[in-house]
Formats: sequence, C-alpha cells, structure tokens
Amino acid sequence: MKFRRQVKKIMGVIATGILLPLMPLLASSEETIDINQFISPDICSGCHAEIFEQWENSMHHLAHKDPVYSRVSQFLRKGLTDAGEIKEAESCVKCHTPVGFLTGFPKKVSDDLSKTPEIAIQGIQCDYCHSAESVKQIHNNGLVLKPGQGEEEPGIKYGPFDDAVPDFHEAQYSKLHTESRICGTCHNVNHVVFGTNLETTYTEWENSVYNSTDPEKRIACQGCHMYQRSGIPATGSTKRPENPGSATDYSDERPHIFTHYFVGGNAWVPGFFGGKDKHRMAVERLENAATLSVDTSKLNEKKLNITVTNIGAGHSIPTGVGDLRQVWLEIIIQGKDNKTSFQAGVLDKKQVLPKDALIFRTVFGDGNGNEVINIAKARQVLKDNRIKAKQSVTRTIDLPAIPKKESMVTVRLLYRSMPQKILNLIPGEPFEPLPVVEMAKVQNRI
Repeated sequence: MKFRRQVKKIMGVIATGILLPLMPLLASSEETIDINQFISPDICSGCHAEIFEQWENSMHHLAHKDPVYSRVSQFLRKGLTDAGEIKEAESCVKCHTPVGFLTGFPKKVSDDLSKTPEIAIQGIQCDYCHSAESVKQIHNNGLVLKPGQGEEEPGIKYGPFDDAVPDFHEAQYSKLHTESRICGTCHNVNHVVFGTNLETTYTEWENSVYNSTDPEKRIACQGCHMYQRSGIPATGSTKRPENPGSATDYSDERPHIFTHYFVGGNAWVPGFFGGKDKHRMAVERLENAATLSVDTSKLNEKKLNITVTNIGAGHSIPTGVGDLRQVWLEIIIQGKDNKTSFQAGVLDKKQVLPKDALIFRTVFGDGNGNEVINIAKARQVLKDNRIKAKQSVTRTIDLPAIPKKESMVTVRLLYRSMPQKILNLIPGEPFEPLPVVEMAKVQNRI
C-alpha cells in the first residue's frame, strides 16, 4: 500500500503543472467530493484507539442515528405546503449527516435514509473534521473540506499539532482546529430561506466574556468541551485541567490531548446507545452550569424572587435550538404538614409542562406575531429570555396567598433536551420520557 502511495505522489508531481490552475475550483466545489474520498472512523481507530473510543456513541457520532432527531425532523416535515418551510425542514441533514450531504446523499430529510452510505451514517466523524481546511460561513455547515482519496491515499489531516509525523497519512497544523469557528459552522443555524437565527451557540459564545481579547482569559469551545472527561466536567465554573496523553497508541506523550466525548447536555441519547459514561458526563456538565438563589423577604407581599446565574456555560442556557431545549423553574411550597400550598412548573402525568411554568427559551413566530412550534415556520424571533454566559436573571413569582410560617420553599432549575409535548404528538411507538436533570436546587424554611 505504501508503494502505491509513493507512485501516486510521483504522478501527482508530474501532473501539478496541469492541475494547479484548477485546484481552487476543485477544492471549493462540493460536487467534486466523492463518498469514497473519506476514510471510515474504524480505519482511524487503528492508530487512534483511545480517541475513537471517546468519540464512539458521542453526540457527534450519533448525530444521524439519534432517534429523537430522526423522528422529530420527520414529523416536522410532514404537512408543510409552503416552499420555504419545506426547504428548511428538509435541510437538517446538512449538519446531522454532513459527509452524506456533501457527497450527494442524503440531500433531504425525506430521502430514503436507509440507503445512506455507511461512512455518512457515522455523523460528525474523524475525516469530516480533520479534512476541514477553512471556513466559508459561520452557519449551516460552512466548512470547506479537502479530503484525500480514501484509504489508499488519505491525504492531509489537519489538527492542533505542528510536529506530528504520522505514517498512514500526512499531517498539517491548523489554527482553525483550535478555534471556536470550526464549531460555529454547525452550531449556528439560520433558516435556509427566511434567514431566522434558529441556533446561535457560536454567536452566544462570540458575544460573551469567554471570547476575550486577552489570550490568558479567552476560552474557546474546545477549552471546555474537549477538556471534559469522566469526573471532570470542565465548565466555566470548574477547573479545566489538561489531559496528558498520546494522540496515538505509539506516539510520545503530550501535556494535553483534546478529548472527543462531545456529550453536551444530552443525557439520554448516548446512554440509549450504551454510552453510560457519557450519560453521566452530560449530567455533570449540567450540574455545573448554573446556580440558584431564592429571596423570601417579600413573602408577606405574596412575592418570591428567584435568581438564576449562568456560571459555567460559555453560551446561553439553554443553547442549541432554543425552543426545543427546556430549562425551567419548578417551585413548590409546602406547609409543616407537607401539604402543597403552591406549585409551578411541575410536570403532569403525561410529562408535559403546565402553561404556568417559567421557562427559559426562544419563542419563534410566523411573521405576524403568532407563536410557532415548528422551526421550519420560524420567520421571526418573538422572545428570547435565555440566560447569557456569566449573567444573571431574576424572576418575581406572584403567589396567591402568604405562605404559612415554617413552610418549606423548594426551587429547582431543571433541564430536558426536548419537550415531551412534541414527542407525544409523534405517531408510532411512544417515546419513553426523556430524563429531567436537576441543574440546581435551593430549599428555604420560612
């Protein structure tokens, strides 16, 4: 195999004079990329076994296989008649199945996904990220890729080291792979027709204190999400120690090897596919993202003040598609006899939030001020009350009566990755209730 690669390199040198003028066009045209140019993650695991194990059953790996994404995206696509709405609903594959999208299949959510090529099924994978050469736009899968020619001629793989000398492929240092921009290309999503900002995770980071001009204070996305490992949530509120180790099974140890667990706040999907360690890591991240404080000094005025502070997330809480992530306050006041005198934000028997719940989220509209729950119909942002990085919000709860003395006030900040109300609408086998994670809790006896 090495001999064949050397022959190809020689032929490449001979052909340089002919092909060089055409290379900018070839590199920038998505149509020139063939699925066979990409290398399977299994091949990468031959040298990068530990990193592969971290990535396996991560949210990046499962982006295409995630049953919540799959069924919800299919559900939101059905029944649409407006051309712009249909185009947006069909477009989710661009970031969830990027290798397939860039190489021709699937191009739409409604394509027969059972025919997706095996490499494309692997979601956001090794050769997708490490073939990234530059960025053409910070949204909607804006990476420019330069993959090799498959296993026989894998080409250059880009990464954070300037002294790597691998045997299987060539390597080149890439500043992009140390910057938040590479993450922002999929973690900023604009409506493909209406331009509405549907997901703004990168912009939230960009406008935060973490995007400092002081290199000592600047923390890129990788500085939290690629420092995390079991027992080390690596958020803005915790220590983020380096992860010493080797990038391959045989290379020298380095002070830090970026981890590839990529769990975010999703505590269900990795566990569903057997990644129990990643389930716990998602919970650890959520538990170190925010704090609560409760002011009971105005209870005689039938008012309860609650302050939530984003201490650990480098973006808003919640982030992602802000109307599909649920972060809310559950408030319960009980007397000495344990009888509840007031409650808000308590799930009903169908695991649905009541209308009185105080939710931190984005609300999208149809362009006429009417709320929509289908992001394909989002022509405007009606409301965004999410908690920005390193900022606090205080909410005043109006109580129906003055609580009795020695009552217990319990407030919890809770997280769920998808509203059960939407999941309950999807036909077919019912979804089991998604886990509700307690991000913070305060109890006061009054």
